[in-house]
Amino acid sequence: MKKILIVEDDINIHNVIEELLKKENYITYNAYSGTEALLLLEKEKYDLIILDLMLPAISGEEIIKKVNDIPIIVLSAKISSEDKVNCLLAGANDYITKPFDSKELLARIKVQLRTKNKSNTSTTLKYKDLELLPDNHTLFLNNIKIGLTKTEYAILKQLILNQPQVITKNKLLDLISIDTEDCDENSLRVHISNLRKKIRDYTEVEYIESIWGIGFKIKE
Repeated sequence: MKKILIVEDDINIHNVIEELLKKENYITYNAYSGTEALLLLEKEKYDLIILDLMLPAISGEEIIKKVNDIPIIVLSAKISSEDKVNCLLAGANDYITKPFDSKELLARIKVQLRTKNKSNTSTTLKYKDLELLPDNHTLFLNNIKIGLTKTEYAILKQLILNQPQVITKNKLLDLISIDTEDCDENSLRVHISNLRKKIRDYTEVEYIESIWGIGFKIKE
């Protein structure tokens, strides 16, 4: 499930946005000031930020300058072209003026998350001697080509992207659902076992670690 940080000091508007997102099965996190938003950003990685500009302590414009690699949708009462242009040039991905239409906000969120997913899948991933190529779902280990199934590739990609964190089984299933739909909790173990076997054919190094009762991680 996608994690969205809502940064809005108006409690009524904040609650409306939060309820809207929860109905769409997004996981929501709440900040009511710029300072609180920056503290949360230090502790957690989010898939998207919905950001007001007129915030206590630290403005939304300042937050935009401090955030990298997380899509930002500005949701503000500031309606001037200058404000919109400045935010977009500073790094915001989209700008919506208040009052807003719920369907439009949800549509723009989906666009930003889809764009982020595409960018994640178009980059070669490397971890130690492993190299994943997205164009043809190929794994290279010490320059040896190893063919993976679509699901095996999706699993290894998410483990590398999220290392060194442990990923629960349910979360891993949710993450790989972007790339494949043929996996459930029972078959997940089989796919990981097959993936380990393919890697062991070429190295004694263990790359995937099982955390009993929790999930999996890339072994450090």
